[in-house]
Amino acid sequence: MKTYLVTGAASGIGAQLAMALLQRGERVCAVDINPAPLESLKAFAATPEQLWVTSLDVRDASAWDGLLDQLKQRWGQLDVLVNVAGVLKPGYCHESTAAEVDFHIDINTKGTIHGTRAAARLMKAQGHGHIVNIASLAGIAAIPGLSLYSASKFAVRGYTLAVAQELRDSGVKLTVVCPDAVQTPMLDLQVDYEQAALTFSGSRSLTTHEVVDAILDRALTRAPLEITLPASRGFVSKLASFFPGLSALVLDGLLKKGRQKQQQAKQH
Repeated sequence: MKTYLVTGAASGIGAQLAMALLQRGERVCAVDINPAPLESLKAFAATPEQLWVTSLDVRDASAWDGLLDQLKQRWGQLDVLVNVAGVLKPGYCHESTAAEVDFHIDINTKGTIHGTRAAARLMKAQGHGHIVNIASLAGIAAIPGLSLYSASKFAVRGYTLAVAQELRDSGVKLTVVCPDAVQTPMLDLQVDYEQAALTFSGSRSLTTHEVVDAILDRALTRAPLEITLPASRGFVSKLASFFPGLSALVLDGLLKKGRQKQQQAKQH
């Protein structure tokens, strides 16, 4: 039995991951800024000792330190941290407010950095561990209309890859997972924003099960530095990142496709 800490566990990928881990018999500390929905996870725990649910504001560095101190006292060690917590609000640069800048950077970027820092200290001391950070394909190829989200996820990806090299001889592994659009409340929110049209330009959205399977069956078993989902869109994203001018050539076509699918999504 291993000990896992999952952020953003109240819904979406985090909730699906926590359920899957409990069903596999692992110990899970499930956290979210809104802890009430976490209570439903108790139905998937074989014993009360298998699950610990508590609130955490990922923006609070001292709260991270306190949580990991408590986790070590309770279970002795932390084997895996999965930083899932994230937010997104579509909008163009000239429309964004200072509060929206802080919203994305504080939660998506600083929240992941604070968690990685705190977990790395504990894992380095114990001599082993694995940190999995959820970024996005928007953190590989810049997405107009989601510029703040894209910037925050570029930072998550860059930070994770850099820290992986810093800790490579310590027994601590890092993996960054970069999915395309996933069918979660975050995706539902984007349906009504024309700025988010590119989100819908793929052939389909991923399910939370697909992302969780990639975490459990690929990230935690093979420990790659990076996973892109799906691989085909990941390849396209890498090309767009390597050749930024290429994006402008195909942008209009992708926007048209995205708007059509966005309208379809509104009707369902």
